[in-house]
Amino acid sequence: MLLASCGSSDDDASGAADPEPADAVDDSADEEAVEDDPAESEPPAEEADGVDLTSELFPDVLDAVATLDGDGSWTFSATLSSPYDSPERYADAWRVMGADGEVYGIRELTHDHASEQPFTRSHSGINIPDDVSVVTVQGRDQVSGWGGETVEVELVR
Repeated sequence: MLLASCGSSDDDASGAADPEPADAVDDSADEEAVEDDPAESEPPAEEADGVDLTSELFPDVLDAVATLDGDGSWTFSATLSSPYDSPERYADAWRVMGADGEVYGIRELTHDHASEQPFTRSHSGINIPDDVSVVTVQGRDQVSGWGGETVEVELVR
């Protein structure tokens, strides 16, 4: 059984330009200052007991291990770390999926893990086709959905 970590599934794809060269001239002081229109400013984030419920932060999968069971199904153990961990917002699931996006199994989490960060949970009976040799484990947040750092696991049969 082998595992390897991969990058975040929510990489920045904004295409932001490279920073200006050090010798670039800053001519912003020549522009007339304009005050922000209060009507155009963003509203304050919704909060519940100090938890920002509008932020798109996701739980990260830190590690995952796959074990082939005697019946040909797989048992996965996944370790997650959640930036939010309160009854109002927490990592509420993780899933095992193929490169084509097919989901083979989902482990639902029914409560926060406030006193246990990071935490590991297992899920058995996951059937994966014999021609699939690598899967991805991804976490889900109650508010933001699926995302965060993922882990790729090589399936050794």
